[in-house]
Amino acid sequence: MTVSLVQKLARSLRAALAALVVLGLNAACSAQSCALCYTQAAGGGHRLIQGLRTGILVLIVPPMFMSVGITLLAYKKRNRTSGDPRFTKTDNDW
Repeated sequence: MTVSLVQKLARSLRAALAALVVLGLNAACSAQSCALCYTQAAGGGHRLIQGLRTGILVLIVPPMFMSVGITLLAYKKRNRTSGDPRFTKTDNDW
């Protein structure tokens, strides 16, 4: 039996929502700072705190997108070396 596209999307959405809830409610995720960093940031003022937040995003977002891209590329090309004749010829061969 084939699963419809709507059911696949609903399943993916539920998995993503569950992952967000688990990561968002995890107390250890928000407790990852040392006392020295906290006091330096708190005493630095609004501009320093905003700069730290921007810096954190700049350092996290590009590697995350690169990891997702490499994972998607590997997933799309997962059957190229299987030896099965159904998977040896692709339209977008590189």
